Amino acid sequence: MTLRFSVLASGSTGNAFYIESEKEKILVDAGLSGKQIDRLFQEINIDPSKLTGILVTHEHSDHIKGLGIVARKYNLPIYANEKTWKAMERSIGKLTTDQKFHFGMEEVKTFGDMDIESFGVSHDAAEPMFYTFHHDNKKVALVTDLGYVSERIKKTVEDADAYIFEANHDVSMLRMGRYPWNVKRRILGDSGHVSNEDCGLALTDIISNRTKRIYLAHLSLDNNMKDLARMSVESVLQERGIKIDLHDTDPNSPTSLYEVV
Repeated sequence: MTLRFSVLASGSTGNAFYIESEKEKILVDAGLSGKQIDRLFQEINIDPSKLTGILVTHEHSDHIKGLGIVARKYNLPIYANEKTWKAMERSIGKLTTDQKFHFGMEEVKTFGDMDIESFGVSHDAAEPMFYTFHHDNKKVALVTDLGYVSERIKKTVEDADAYIFEANHDVSMLRMGRYPWNVKRRILGDSGHVSNEDCGLALTDIISNRTKRIYLAHLSLDNNMKDLARMSVESVLQERGIKIDLHDTDPNSPTSLYEVV
């Protein structure tokens, strides 16, 4: 087995991502209740008591809602950067000192047989960062919750076998929608979220012949639809002569375990 992963849940209501190698079973974010996270693991036939650790991207509640509960229940170590620890400490409740670990930004850490690289993103949180996962010459990139995709990020995530990439909103739906203007401005701004079209444009710069699969993630419930996101991203890619399978993610049900081959 090389890398296998499932997008357990993705969207503005809650996010969780699972990835495993022969030796490691890692959860990234726990933005749903402990009960829901257990149910999602059950649906992909993975036993959460076998997890080896939890990585955190940032302190927004749709990424840490069940973090403390899951960590305490299964006695798991949590990895986050210093500013994120400070920002989330109150929300996640008591943990023992041997559950708290530091994972700095722009750092590569080795977990058993997996190398994990963190990279900073532009989002309105304390110090948000996401990850690429490396094992056996395979690479998976998790890229959501960012206002724009910088050249530095493109360099870090380019040439991956699989992407979980943000396609948060359709710009017209957002502009016409019911959100107050200050919220719209936040989402459209440099510290907000990536639109369908910007997702497509970023992907054209980073995918390569080895890229087999792309999951469109963190779709807004109010300002996007799965079909619309897929069509928008597809048309940007096709204009540039790129044909690749795009896959949906969901806020309530996990994607089936995918093995990177």
